[in-house]
Amino acid sequence: MTTAQDDAPALGEQDGDSGDDRATPAAAGIAETVGRVLAMAAAAASPSRPGDTAEIEAITDAMIRLLVGTPLRSDGQLTIKSLAQEAGLKRNKLTHKHTGLKDLFYALVRTQDARPKVIDDLKRTNDELTKKLARLRSEHQRLRTDFQQLVRVVHVLEMENQQLRESAGSDGVVRVLPVQHRPADC
Repeated sequence: MTTAQDDAPALGEQDGDSGDDRATPAAAGIAETVGRVLAMAAAAASPSRPGDTAEIEAITDAMIRLLVGTPLRSDGQLTIKSLAQEAGLKRNKLTHKHTGLKDLFYALVRTQDARPKVIDDLKRTNDELTKKLARLRSEHQRLRTDFQQLVRVVHVLEMENQQLRESAGSDGVVRVLPVQHRPADC
């Protein structure tokens, strides 16, 4: 549709996955075909308004990227908000002006049985972070237990030190007892 798209690899050949088992959804092909037809119709119907044709092409390109799972400007979710963001347009262009494209997008999303690659990546990252959080919580609990034990040890040592000071006598000086040396051969 656009010059950039003409230079881009064909659907299914992006990112070197032409033989991948994750084939391009049929929905992306439908979006591409309908988008081209609508763009040609808009150009023929009102040649004085090339902005409409550009908007249709941008929306169609965005649909294809979202349905294939390779977003450039959005979070990759299959929503109108993400579609508008991906197309670089305001959302009202989809909800008020290009309602046919909005309806087409919703229909294609409903027919798609697989989640986009971006969502799978986010799920994988979320699972990794959940495991890391569980590990860190476990370590935190262990450190908390160790800390409480050390507090008890310090308290006992303080009590023993206080008892030694009291038993030292009225001058409060603790006297060091002589150390008996044992022979080195023991």
